[in-house]
Amino acid sequence: MRTNEERVTDFERTLTAKDRRIVARLDSPFKIQTFLDGVPYSAENRYRSPLSVLRDRKAHCYDGGVFAAAMLRRLGHAPLVIDMIPWRDDNHMLALFKNDGQWGAVAKSNFAGLRYREPVYRTVRELVMSYFEGFFNLKRERTLRGYTLPLNLKAFDRLNWLVDDTAMDAIADRLDQVRKVFLLSRRMIRRLTRVDPRSYQSGLVGIDMAGVYRL
Repeated sequence: MRTNEERVTDFERTLTAKDRRIVARLDSPFKIQTFLDGVPYSAENRYRSPLSVLRDRKAHCYDGGVFAAAMLRRLGHAPLVIDMIPWRDDNHMLALFKNDGQWGAVAKSNFAGLRYREPVYRTVRELVMSYFEGFFNLKRERTLRGYTLPLNLKAFDRLNWLVDDTAMDAIADRLDQVRKVFLLSRRMIRRLTRVDPRSYQSGLVGIDMAGVYRL
């Protein structure tokens, strides 16, 4: 079985000299986030592997989460992702990391409030709940309902997920099967208010309307 370091080396051998220089600069979770913030949001109905994200310089939340997991792996973190589950909205992928036992996240999002989180959260649930206020649809409905348990992408090494777009479907299929944690009771859901106009507008800063969930 190939080691983590060997997998990372295999990935970097596929890169151009320019891309290797870019990847080498992604030496912290926040710099990975900065890279993702700097590439356009993809409204395309396709998945990109980490290699394709680098080559095409675009990503949506799924691509960005998998890319971030790959880059975090280079830094010695486990390549962990979770899928946040909504109602009447798009799912949202996070790449997780831990510093000193505390959880943080890197994410690509079309919404301003659904991106980076500092590693200050004691549990994954606590981390996920930090996204609750910023997770809404165009009707200003608060849409976050649950999340999957973390999935370690090392399980997909045999599919060459770092470089092969076809492996992305297998990851998506596995996330559908992973145990879900639901956050709200029916009673809590009935009491939810709509997002206020000021918070709504701030969440839409920089949005690409072509990639927004349509009700």
